[in-house]
Amino acid sequence: MLKNNLINFANYELFILIGILMTLGTIIKLLSIKNFSSDWFWLLAGIGLIVEGSISLLKQKKFDKKYKIIEIN
Repeated sequence: MLKNNLINFANYELFILIGILMTLGTIIKLLSIKNFSSDWFWLLAGIGLIVEGSISLLKQKKFDKKYKIIEIN
């Protein structure tokens, strides 16, 4: 059980890291500590979406492999 929890956390580790970076970057910019282009924010957002999509795709493939879906036309 603990091993599965650690594996699940590792799968989301990059997604969590990107979210933290986006949050910190926004706070830094809002507090006028450093002014940088919003393109960096959108770059991180895009990477986050890629990571999230990849995790969802892998989980969907595992689900489909475990439970065969029967479609009735």
